[in-house]
Amino acid sequence: MPTIFNRLVLCALFVLAALPAFAQDSWLQARAPGTHLLMRHALAPGTGDPAGFALGDCATQRNLSEAGRRQARQIGERLRSNGVAVDVVLTSRWCRSSETAELLGVGPVTSEPAIDTFFQNRQTAPDQTAALKARLTGLDAAGRKAVLVTHQVNITALTDIFPASGEIVLIRLDPDGGIGVAGRIRPE
Repeated sequence: MPTIFNRLVLCALFVLAALPAFAQDSWLQARAPGTHLLMRHALAPGTGDPAGFALGDCATQRNLSEAGRRQARQIGERLRSNGVAVDVVLTSRWCRSSETAELLGVGPVTSEPAIDTFFQNRQTAPDQTAALKARLTGLDAAGRKAVLVTHQVNITALTDIFPASGEIVLIRLDPDGGIGVAGRIRPE
């Protein structure tokens, strides 16, 4: 009769064996029509923004580290090597997000205020969420796939997922107008 330890080992092996399939399913989902890639900006040490922050001045913001720049380039390479065709990259206006979006190198980059961070002002979340849903509806109607580079607080508010820096949450608009999670692609 198997011991509890043996059962735990078998369960662990089963989970580990399933991980490549799960990762493969995530890439399949990322390529699927109607799926968008909601991404937290790459590594930017710290939390929030420093005192004296100004939206138009990157020198006053928390920015990507060199490791974050490498991470953004690697994520872009993973998207390309896994055949994820992107029509547009939408980005928050914060420098750490816009730099991540540019470094991905997967499509034209456009600022999108609906995905600006609301870390310091959560009262804007409902209006931003409504604007984001409207933007996604328009993208879906046009058959366009987007990468949306934003912030942890925005992703958590939309999906209940607390993403790592550089993590991608695959989202789809639900028939009822909500945002559903279709998978996750974790940074390497």
